[in-house]
Amino acid sequence: MNLTISGHHVEVTPAIREYVQTKLERVRRHFDQVIDIAVILTVDKLREKDKRHKADINLHLSGKDIHVESLAHDLYAAIDALVDKLDRQVIKHKDKIQDHQHDAIKHIPDPASTQLD
Repeated sequence: MNLTISGHHVEVTPAIREYVQTKLERVRRHFDQVIDIAVILTVDKLREKDKRHKADINLHLSGKDIHVESLAHDLYAAIDALVDKLDRQVIKHKDKIQDHQHDAIKHIPDPASTQLD
């Protein structure tokens, strides 16, 4: 699994990198077939009081790409919200994959043969 963390208008410090990696462990715990993760952290300075911290993630799974973004006034809060959204989407994707494994028709018991006369 490849993990890329980049920043636009913000320096990605080792503390931020470690924080993102520990948060992404939760996603890997639920679904371990992740191929590639790209995280982009951005600070938009609209006005001094309206600084917006934005966190984007592109998660590449086998057969599906998931894109999630979140906005907050704090970078760590944006990362937390991002991982929460991503975790919900990964669990939803995992449930869809597991629901497609139904029993075959030939293995379903025939109600006519189970009747007692």
